[in-house]
Amino acid sequence: MMSEVRFHGRGGQGVVTTSKILANAFARTGQYGASFPMFGFERRGAPVTAFGRFSDKPVREKTQIYNPNILVVLDPSQKKAANVFDGLLPGGMMLLNDKKNTDDVRHENLRKLAVVDANGIAMAEIGLPIPNTVVVGAFAKMSGLLDIGPVLEALADYFSGKKLAANEICAQRGFQEVQMFDL
Repeated sequence: MMSEVRFHGRGGQGVVTTSKILANAFARTGQYGASFPMFGFERRGAPVTAFGRFSDKPVREKTQIYNPNILVVLDPSQKKAANVFDGLLPGGMMLLNDKKNTDDVRHENLRKLAVVDANGIAMAEIGLPIPNTVVVGAFAKMSGLLDIGPVLEALADYFSGKKLAANEICAQRGFQEVQMFDL
């Protein structure tokens, strides 16, 4: 079965890297992953959308995802933006980087909401509000599609030394601290 994931965030949050790390982690399990960005204005703070397709069969399609079954929102200010929910399939899931009460996050097709304070964890572990590696750990737990092991292995392709160690802690904390709600 193919999972189609749309990632929403802002420049500087590691949105594109999030989708790449997850595609890498899926490949490490013998599955397939494809990751690709969509850029508007390429500047820090500008809205960024990335896409990921993850499957047990080869992924050949590399186009924009119009009907995701999973949403990943790295920027909490976008949690209620209409375009975030565009095309969400019935039974959809959302992973949200937020530390606040999320009782106001609703959509008729959203059935599972997972929340993690990725910015807070990233600040504590790496000293920067870059939530991407926390989010990849939380995604693994929320989706049930990956264990944390392949995620940690994939991080080594993007970081080394002290940065790798700190980002591994971020991913592990995301995996452990994500809270899940059935809607």
